[in-house]
Amino acid sequence: MNDFVFTILTFLSDLGYFGIALGLMIEIIPSEVVLAYGGFLVLNGKISFVGAVIAGVIGNLFAQLFLYWAGYYGGRPFLDKYGKYLFISKKHLDMAERWMEIYGAGVVFGARFIPVVRHAISIPAGITKMPLLRFVTLTTLAMVPWSILFIYLGMTLGSNWKEIKEVAWPYILPITVTAIILLTAYLTLRWYREKEMK
Repeated sequence: MNDFVFTILTFLSDLGYFGIALGLMIEIIPSEVVLAYGGFLVLNGKISFVGAVIAGVIGNLFAQLFLYWAGYYGGRPFLDKYGKYLFISKKHLDMAERWMEIYGAGVVFGARFIPVVRHAISIPAGITKMPLLRFVTLTTLAMVPWSILFIYLGMTLGSNWKEIKEVAWPYILPITVTAIILLTAYLTLRWYREKEMK
């Protein structure tokens, strides 16, 4: 981890819960790193576990709402032009749009646990004008276990929280595989129901 990232995290830690939420909102640092550092702060008694989880969920939610609104009001042309400033590549956006076309609204929850599409999926949700309440509900439900996992891992690692990416992979892989299986099952069930209704 470079000194720049560590400096930002140190600054954010002085802001407590707001610092965690802010770190997740601006998305300069990967969410798992911010949350793991939050777990380190919990271990040192600077913040509470529940408070850290709430801050993590709120920060992640607002970060995704920003992308949702960018898609809702800006559309694909806007994102093709300015997406790089949001750390969303055209390739990731194309993939997220394909997933949205295949799985529908249900993908907003499942994709949160899958690398590459987990952030980009908010944009096609906005482009397709998904109801805001549904988007917020699905995103929040996904962010709760995600925040709990990485804050817990940060607590477990303690002063070695910087190693979160290496340590988290054995957890992320089965979660990703499970999410893909559930999305496939969801798509199959939806296809079967539509076929029966015809």
